[in-house]
Amino acid sequence: MTHHVLLSGIVGSTAYGLARPGSDVDRLGTYAVPTKQLHGLHRPTESHVSSEPDRTLHEVGKWCRLALGGNPTVMELVWLPPELYEVRTPLGDELIDIRRSLLSAHRVRDAYLGYASQQFRRLENRGDGSFSADTRKRTAKHARHLKRLCHQGLELYTTGRLTIRVDNPQEYHDFGEQVAAHGVEVARPLLAEYEAAFDRNRSVLSEQPDETAAEAWLLRVRAHFYDTEGAPKL
Repeated sequence: MTHHVLLSGIVGSTAYGLARPGSDVDRLGTYAVPTKQLHGLHRPTESHVSSEPDRTLHEVGKWCRLALGGNPTVMELVWLPPELYEVRTPLGDELIDIRRSLLSAHRVRDAYLGYASQQFRRLENRGDGSFSADTRKRTAKHARHLKRLCHQGLELYTTGRLTIRVDNPQEYHDFGEQVAAHGVEVARPLLAEYEAAFDRNRSVLSEQPDETAAEAWLLRVRAHFYDTEGAPKL
């Protein structure tokens, strides 16, 4: 099966500025299959996940559906600093151009607070801090990402912009260590603070994403790759 990668880059802790020695380097991208493959008996695979390197690629249709739902991980791809892109095509640039139209106030709120709450539940399941060094390390990581999701989600909700790299990485590491050392109750006030901030602030985003922009882009991709042969393999 052949594929065309339209946009791909380095995401995760490296992109956030939170990576430490030994941290994994995560990559995320979106690709298009030749359009004819969508009309056969069996639909092509919509995601490819690999290790060495750690890379997740979503087919453009799936990527759009996830982005329109406010998925925080997927949305990182269209807000990366330029130097973190490893593949950037004209169609990929068009996707970056319509990134804000894919957003909606309630989906951003639900997705970012939902992911942050998921991190909090993982912390709750870790107990009172009396666990192994490896578990403490994972606890600190979940706490860092809880704080990051809250901060980035509120920024996106109130400004319509997403800054991938955090301003003060050490602040996030310190927070993670505090939660790992003293337990989940350290994280509860932060989550409550951001929930209140979402309630208090008015979003600049529309109530519904602009699906017409996503649809128009997707149709341009399908037309472009309708009868392609010999595309590079992933």
